[in-house]
Order: sequence, then C-alpha cells, then structure tokens
Amino acid sequence: MRVAIHAFDGITMFHLAAPSLVFGEAGRMGLSDVWTMEFWTEDGPGIRTAEGVAIENLGTPRVPEAADLLVFPSWHSDLRLAGPVLVELIRRAHSRHARVVGLCLGAFPLADSGLLDGRSAVTHWAAATELASRRPSVEVKSDALYIDHGDVLTSAGTASAIDACLHLLRSEIGAVAASAIARHLVVAPHRDGGQAQYVDRPLPEPESGARLGGTLDWAIAHLEESLTVDDLAGHAGMSRRNFTRRFGETTGTTPAKWILARRLDSSRRFLEATDWSIDRIARSSGFGSAITFRQNFVAKYGTTPTSYRQRFRISVD
Repeated sequence: MRVAIHAFDGITMFHLAAPSLVFGEAGRMGLSDVWTMEFWTEDGPGIRTAEGVAIENLGTPRVPEAADLLVFPSWHSDLRLAGPVLVELIRRAHSRHARVVGLCLGAFPLADSGLLDGRSAVTHWAAATELASRRPSVEVKSDALYIDHGDVLTSAGTASAIDACLHLLRSEIGAVAASAIARHLVVAPHRDGGQAQYVDRPLPEPESGARLGGTLDWAIAHLEESLTVDDLAGHAGMSRRNFTRRFGETTGTTPAKWILARRLDSSRRFLEATDWSIDRIARSSGFGSAITFRQNFVAKYGTTPTSYRQRFRISVD
C-alpha cells in the first residue's frame, strides 16, 4: 500500500505522525505487507511545523500520482481555500481510484475539490459550522468520529485520526490484526459514539462512570445472552431511565447500538481466527439466528460473513 501524506508549513507534528504511526505498525509488527509512506508538500523542499521543527527533503506534488491512499492529515488553521492545482491533484487521484482521506481539518481540501458534494462528512467540531456554510452541498455530521464512503473518508478532530486510520487498517488487513496494532499503541481498537462526547459539556459523575465501566465489561463477557436494557441497568444498579441517560453521556450512543457493535466485533474475530460454522458464530456473538447475523453483518460491512472470512482468515497452523 503506497500512502502519500500531505504536509504544509504550520502543521502540527501530531497530525503528521498519527497516520504514519498507525500504518507503519502494520509492517513493523509483521501483520501485513509494508505500507510505504511518503510525505509531500507544495511549500518547497521543506516545512516548519507548528512546534518549530524543520522537516526537509519532502516529496513534491508528483508523489500522490503513484499513491493508493492520499491522506490530508489536517489543514491550515485559517481554513483557506485549496488552490486550483491542489484541487486538480485530488480529483485526479480519485479518478484513478486512489482512496482519499481527510483527517480533522483535512476535510476542507476534499470539500473544495467537490469530492464530498452530495455526501456526508465530518471535521473537527469547532470547524463544522464553517464547513457546512462553505459547502452547502455537503451534509456535515458534527457528532461522528469518522465517515467512510469507501473511496473517500473524513474524520473528526485530532485524536480521531487514530480511530480513522485503525478503521482503514481493519478494512485492509482485518479486525484481529488491527486490534493487535491498537493494543500495541495502547489505544482502543474502536471507540463508540462521536465527537459530541468531547464538545464542551459536563463529564459523567465518576461514580456513575465507574459503574458503567464494569457493566460494559460484563456485557462484553456475556454477548451470547439477550442483554436487554433492563439487564444492563440492573447490573449497573440503576433505573432504566437513569441508565439510558448515563449510557448516552458516557458512550455517545444507545445501549442497543453499542451491543450490536460489540457483537459484530466479536463475530469478526471468530470469522478470522476460528473454523466455526456461521450458525455457531451467530449464537456465540449473541445473534438470534444465522439469518439475523448475516443481515446485520451485510448492513454494516457491505459483504457477507463468508466473503469476509475468505478475505481475512488467519491461519491457525
């Protein structure tokens, strides 16, 4: 996988490092063919980061011409319009089927290129209103962590870049390998909810958060059971109404959606690492039947469990 990462004067070192760290681990840990990465810029042979670090000998705008994945890890803080040369470069990359990614404010040059017209997208919550105003044809969803259309992906602010890059790894090398990389980086393989969790508002009370944490761990250990909201609330020692409210504040999603996501995660691990039948995986992951499992799996991932297994099966020999 050839990855071209855009850099510019004033970009933060974190934004540059996030995609290269996540993708680089796939090769360093021997979990996939090496993802080759090259940084490039329009600002000459070198740039100076927001922290004052000079980075020299960067690639030219010709680098993206051979890339399979074109990444804009951020954008200028003044949110300037992307120039015509850059816009054309993005369009050419997309037209030859390179995947185009805008992390954090990197959604802005993608929007300027027209690739997001008629689609949903996300950026840092503080810039969401500006993106919606600048490009009315884009449906800006300010509460998502990332939105992937297959050919184009955008993510929310700063650390959400790691979530998005791990998601890209999952789509290429499978959930087990991506989870191993996440563990090595000491980050969550997948965060639920959206960046609405991080917009200015009170955090959950510590005692409530602790009880929910124990309940979430318990739920993951009992996915094969029915796990109704009443079951979860009872384990947490809360009323149904209070639990539902606290759950939303803590995770940014509903109990039903969270449980479904965990069951799908579990099913992918079984598909990748076992020879179990689809029926057994469905039961062990908490789906009522193989039919229900397949329907939910296809709705989420756009492929069948069998096709997914053929692509991501890990040898157990």
